[in-house]
Amino acid sequence: MLSLFKRYRELLIVGTLLLYPLITYLSSGHRGREPNIADRAVLAVSSPLQRGLTAAIDGARGGFSGYLSLRGARVELDACVGELSQSRAELNALTEARAENERLRAMLGYTEGTVEPEIAARVIGVNASPHFISLRINRGESEGVRVGMPALTPNGVVGQVARVVGGSADVMLITDPSSRIGAVVQRTRVRATAIGAGGGADLHLDNVLYGDDVVDGDTLITSGTDGLFPKGLVLGKVEKVTREANAMFLKARVVPAVDLRRVEEVLLLPSILAFAPPVPEVKR
Repeated sequence: MLSLFKRYRELLIVGTLLLYPLITYLSSGHRGREPNIADRAVLAVSSPLQRGLTAAIDGARGGFSGYLSLRGARVELDACVGELSQSRAELNALTEARAENERLRAMLGYTEGTVEPEIAARVIGVNASPHFISLRINRGESEGVRVGMPALTPNGVVGQVARVVGGSADVMLITDPSSRIGAVVQRTRVRATAIGAGGGADLHLDNVLYGDDVVDGDTLITSGTDGLFPKGLVLGKVEKVTREANAMFLKARVVPAVDLRRVEEVLLLPSILAFAPPVPEVKR
């Protein structure tokens, strides 16, 4: 019996402390009374436990509510990030479309006074081979593109159509070694020939006499005498004019007016003659 009491001593003490207030309450006929010493002892023991349990329950409830709030905020943040990314993509698309429209609108200035229709085309490929420097465009035979048609941008001449295949065409750049364009110095009307230097960079000025009035910074334009390009289209700026002793012709470099590395759209003009100059075979 003693061993049983020792084993369940704590349980019996707690049970007694809990039963005593109940028995006192029932025996008093549910009437209020002042707590005695035993009541005060029970309250002193149970109050800290009650406060601890209440605090733990309130803390758990608050933590769970906080978790739900944070989770909801995270979902809202993800949704906002997605909407912001979509808005940025739409803004970039609109900005690009506006820039393209402005470029195309500027090219329309070349169409005034022409008889045949011009053709706007987008660059879809680049061939940087040293044997044939060209751009591929998304217009071909079905759109009326023909070999020899000049290609240009609002800034100046890009090249000429060298090959037409189906729904696309290749434009040989003015920097290709096979490119030769009749030109004139805008300031002094000195005639010359602009020849592609290769490498996609510059042109050479040829057939200019030693004593002709040509200086660095002069603007070179098409002369309209080569049977291909209309007169007055900008080719570039003359640089590094050199006159060597006992030479008949001067030497000079021409920097293209168009940055050929960044061309995105071109305008094809009807060639001024029914035939086009021969184009060298493409080496691959």
